[in-house]
Order: sequence, then C-alpha cells, then structure tokens
Amino acid sequence: MTKAQEKEFLKQLEKHQNIVHKVCKMYTNDDASHKDLFQEISIQLWKAYSKFRGDSKFTTWMYRVSLNTAITLYRKSKKRIATQDIAEISFKVKAEEYDATTEENIKFMYAAIKELNDIDKALVLLYLEGKDYKEIAETLGVSQVNARVKMTRIKRKLKSLLSS
Repeated sequence: MTKAQEKEFLKQLEKHQNIVHKVCKMYTNDDASHKDLFQEISIQLWKAYSKFRGDSKFTTWMYRVSLNTAITLYRKSKKRIATQDIAEISFKVKAEEYDATTEENIKFMYAAIKELNDIDKALVLLYLEGKDYKEIAETLGVSQVNARVKMTRIKRKLKSLLSS
C-alpha cells in the first residue's frame, strides 16, 4: 500500500470513526471492551482497505466491516473480545474521546436494542444513522423488502420492551 493510500485511509477513518464507536457501543458494555473492539475494528478496516474497490460508499463498506468484526468477535466469546496488538500496525489514529454522559438520554433505548439478536442490532444501528433501506440491505446482505419487514418487527419489539 502506498503512502497516499495510507494517508487517505487514516483521513477517512478519523472522519468517520463515530461509525465504529456506535458499533462498539452496541456490542460492548464497558469502556475497556469498547476500546478493545474499536482497536480490533480499526485493524480489520486497515487489513481490508486494499480490497475496497469503491463500488459502495466508504461509510457503507466501513459499517459492513465493523459490524462483521463485532458480530464475529461477539459470537466467538461473549465474555471477552480477542484483540490484536496495535503496535503491529504502522499507523496511529487520533481517537476522539467517547463521552458516555452524552449518551445518558438514550441509555434505555440502547438497553432495549442490546436485547435484540446480532443482525437486528445491526439493522437498527443503520436505521438510526438515517441510512435508506437500499443501503441497509446492501450493508447487511439482505433484500430491501426483508430489511423493511425486519425493521417493522423490530420497532414493535422495541416498543414492547420499552413500555414494560
């Protein structure tokens, strides 16, 4: 990979790192796990960047890699997330501090979302990001109709969870 590609990757990662933070928030329960998952997703994005062809938006690709990494690690071990040493990678990303207090107003929603299965969590996350059903379907590898039906069912389930 050239220096220009490395520079572009770092620029895109820093610009869109909130995507990774949101995925981490959905799949972790504490700051240490959040930081570990953020690091692992960053490494996986770096490893996969040379395969990014630009067929989709960078953010769509970033969501897909992030969600796949989080789901894979979550399924491997629900108690501990395996990580790699970032010292093996030659770049450093200036991470914005993630302020959990700003998320306080939506903690109940996150708690309800965490009760969903892995795919439903991913669908809700993309929906809350304002992604259209075409992009959600592309990111998750499902049809648009399936994404719409699942979202309708998820909304009902979340309403039920939040009202109880």
